[in-house]
Amino acid sequence: MLLHAKIGSLELETGGRLPQVSLAYETWGQLNDDASNAVLICHALTGSTHVARGDSAEDGWWDTLVGPGKTVDTNRFFVVSINMLGGCYGSTGPSSADPQGLPWGSRFPFVTVRDSVRAEARLADLLGIRSWHTVLGGSLGGARALEWAVTEPARVRRCAVIACTAASSAEQIAFGQAQLEAIRLDPHFNGGDYYNGRTPAAGLGLARRIAHITYRSEPELEYRFGHEPQPQEDPLGSALSAGRGRYAVESYLDHQARKLVDRFDANSYLVLTEALMSHDVARGRGPLEQALAGVTAEFFIAAVDSDRLYFPQQSEVLAAALPGDTTVHMISAPIGHDGFLTDVEQLGVPLRQRFFGPA
Repeated sequence: MLLHAKIGSLELETGGRLPQVSLAYETWGQLNDDASNAVLICHALTGSTHVARGDSAEDGWWDTLVGPGKTVDTNRFFVVSINMLGGCYGSTGPSSADPQGLPWGSRFPFVTVRDSVRAEARLADLLGIRSWHTVLGGSLGGARALEWAVTEPARVRRCAVIACTAASSAEQIAFGQAQLEAIRLDPHFNGGDYYNGRTPAAGLGLARRIAHITYRSEPELEYRFGHEPQPQEDPLGSALSAGRGRYAVESYLDHQARKLVDRFDANSYLVLTEALMSHDVARGRGPLEQALAGVTAEFFIAAVDSDRLYFPQQSEVLAAALPGDTTVHMISAPIGHDGFLTDVEQLGVPLRQRFFGPA
């Protein structure tokens, strides 16, 4: 069940301010008497709080990892997942009402991953959680987990950063910028104030196509689709009213675009993408080793060997900069970046051994 908590006003890292912030979250399991069994799971860019099925009829996005008897055993642990500030799954974001009751739209301020952590720390206070047994996440969720460990070192005992890096690289920023422009150039975007009219569905769909190409590997796309046409369509003819038919891979990208447009807000996509582009755990903290010197959490770093968005060697850089001897666990998956979601069994065993084994 989706819950909501009001955490008050929030001054933001870049100078903006939100007068009243509400965070949406879900929980599984029971918090123990000394609040030592709380686990925070951070979602990826377009993910939601719905990590596991629980009492819901809807599957969770990490069902194979989280639940009774699973790696993150909800019979033992109190699991929390929070919709990131700026999102569109219940937390204060661009589609939320401002104090006058109007959607924030273009007036919603720039938020960073650090802002999100500060907001989430207030929710943890309200829940009575002084420190997390573990904070973990993949992709944008990994950036949030890492920032938690650095911003609130006394509150994170274990931290798992999966398919993410210490800072967004120039190429990652470049991919993000192309997605932002796809949305902003949509004729229905209206500068972000589109809530009383047509939504920028075409721009959001194009942004998703660009992103999804980076989430999958070239060998996986070639194996699944190759140069094949979509059934009943001729890419050299005019099977569709708009002109030629599509290749199978084009149909696949169209499908991914439609799925996102049906469930996600374009302004939230902008806000969260810009937050991820700005991700740099060393910002204002000196060189990376210096920025990480104060962490006290035990770390688990994982990468996907076929990832062409967050390269494994970038995870190696993060691991090498952490205090102590941290190695990178490699997920062997041909699919690419999304391997941290599709090949969860390769995360379950090492995470259980490192963080979630018998008490």
